Amino acid sequence: MDMIFDGVSQWGMVFATGLALCAGVVKGVVGFAMPMLLMAGLSAVMAPDLALAGLILPTLATNTWQALREGPRAALASMRRYAVFLVTGALVMAGSAQLVPVLPPAMMFLILGIAITLYAVATLLGRGLHVAAKGGRRGEAAMGALAGLFGGVSGIWGPPTVAMLTARQTEKREQMRVQGVIFALGSVLLLLSHLGSGVLRAATLPLSLWLMVPAMAGVWLGFWLQDRLDQAAFRNATLWVLLIAGANLIRRGLVM
Repeated sequence: MDMIFDGVSQWGMVFATGLALCAGVVKGVVGFAMPMLLMAGLSAVMAPDLALAGLILPTLATNTWQALREGPRAALASMRRYAVFLVTGALVMAGSAQLVPVLPPAMMFLILGIAITLYAVATLLGRGLHVAAKGGRRGEAAMGALAGLFGGVSGIWGPPTVAMLTARQTEKREQMRVQGVIFALGSVLLLLSHLGSGVLRAATLPLSLWLMVPAMAGVWLGFWLQDRLDQAAFRNATLWVLLIAGANLIRRGLVM
C-alpha cells in the first residue's frame, strides 16, 4: 500500500485526518482530551513515536487558540485570578514528580484513573466534590496542590486540572481560558522536549503539520457548539469526557 508519510499508509492517513477532526471537536467543546484521543487512535495505525510527533503541533496550536480566543488581556486576567491555583499546582507538580522513580508507572495510572473516574461518576450522580468558587486563597491553593500532586506523579496534568476547575464551579469561558493557558505552556515544553529528543524531526514534521489542519477545523466546530451550551450542559459534557479519560487511564494501568 502506498505510503503518504514515512511509516503511514494512505488509509492510515485517512483515519488520522478524521481522528484529528473529531478530537478537535471534543477539544473545542470541553477544552481538553485531544492529546489523549490522538495518541490512542494514531498508535493504532502508526508507530507510537510517530503518533507522538503527529500530535505535538496540533496540540500546541489548538491550546494557544483556546487560551487567546478572547484576547491576551482576558487570558492574562484569568491567569491573575487563578494565580494561587496555578503557582501552587506548578510547585507541587515539580515536587511530586520526584516520586516518579519510586512509584511503578502502572500504579500511577491506576491511582489517577480511579480518582478521576470516581469523581466524574459521583458528580454526575450529584454527589461529587463541590468547592465554593469564592473559597479563598487556602481553598484555591488546596485545589491547585491536589491537581499538581496527581499531575506530578503521573505526568498527566490535564484531567486532574479540569476536575479541580470543575469542582470549583468555574464559569465555562473562564475555565476554557485557564485550561488553555495551562495546556499551552505544557505544549511548548512538549515541543521543546521532543525537538531535543528527536521525536519531532524533518521526517515526522510534515505529519504534525498536516494534522494541524483537521484539528483546527474540529476545534472551530467545537467552539461553535460550546458557545451554544449553557453552564450545566458544559459541565455535564466535561464530566463525561473526564469519565472516559479516567477509564482510559485505568486501562493503561491494567495493561502495563
